[in-house]
Amino acid sequence: MSVPDFVLELRRHVGTAPLWLAGATAVIRDPHGARVLLVRRADNGWWTPVTGIVDPGEHPAEAAVREAREEAAVRIRVDRVASIGVSRMVTYDNGDRAQYLDHTFACTYLDGDPHPADGENTDVRWFEVDDLPEMRPHMLARLEAGLADEERARIELTTESAESGTGHCG
Repeated sequence: MSVPDFVLELRRHVGTAPLWLAGATAVIRDPHGARVLLVRRADNGWWTPVTGIVDPGEHPAEAAVREAREEAAVRIRVDRVASIGVSRMVTYDNGDRAQYLDHTFACTYLDGDPHPADGENTDVRWFEVDDLPEMRPHMLARLEAGLADEERARIELTTESAESGTGHCG
């Protein structure tokens, strides 16, 4: 997976110590809302929405647009914040540790020929909303939030911090 230059620079100073990073997830629907665009990750083979790390000074919604272009070669419109959540601590094969504040956005596909554009994914494909591939629970929760016709963003609480599960913001 491609590691942003600013993370590589941080790693020079902190080694494998945990980093707190902002992430963006783009749940991309076709204009009719019947299909969703997913990518198959090169590092683990799982299907996910488009995801990525927010660059310093970048708005998370702009990161979602950028990641959709870089990873799947598509242009999208961000429609709304769908959920905000915190990932579990991730330990990578090289020992680096990170935890992510994820901003999930409901997005609409505008144009482009979807394909793996940057080597981070091995496949990009449209799936019917009612016929999704197997996905990890945290990614499925992001996808469900992005596909829901809700006016308010979901607050995805981790098991450690949740008393009542998922809440709503706004």
